[in-house]
Amino acid sequence: MKYIVFILFTVMTNAAAQLMLKQGMMSLGPISFEGVNPLVKLLQIVFSPWVFLGLCTFVISMASHLYVLSKVELSFAYPFLSLAYVAVAIFAYFVFREDLNGWRIAGIACICVGTVLIAQSGRGHDEETASLSSDKIHSEIIR
Repeated sequence: MKYIVFILFTVMTNAAAQLMLKQGMMSLGPISFEGVNPLVKLLQIVFSPWVFLGLCTFVISMASHLYVLSKVELSFAYPFLSLAYVAVAIFAYFVFREDLNGWRIAGIACICVGTVLIAQSGRGHDEETASLSSDKIHSEIIR
């Protein structure tokens, strides 16, 4: 549980990246590749300010996630990423005035309950490794 701050940082940067990408695509308007070189159009999209910032934020999120994966079990860390759905839905409601109806709220509640259950069920990689190491040392002392 000591890596929960890094896990939540990963979740929040992932959600922030989604919001930036949405803002970027809204500022670009409807995308059409008609009469335009697709590579040029793709570069225009990627290098528009909000999209570029969103992509950079994704890189930061991925770096954080890689760090987390080096410290805790994948089956423990990965489900926390579902909290990004929660953050995106809530922020999209306030920032973009997107709909947040009863079904979405129920889904958010299910995600939160599931994440709490996962958080209570697992141990981090370091804790398990430390436990195994101490068991091994103890068995060596007994011999």
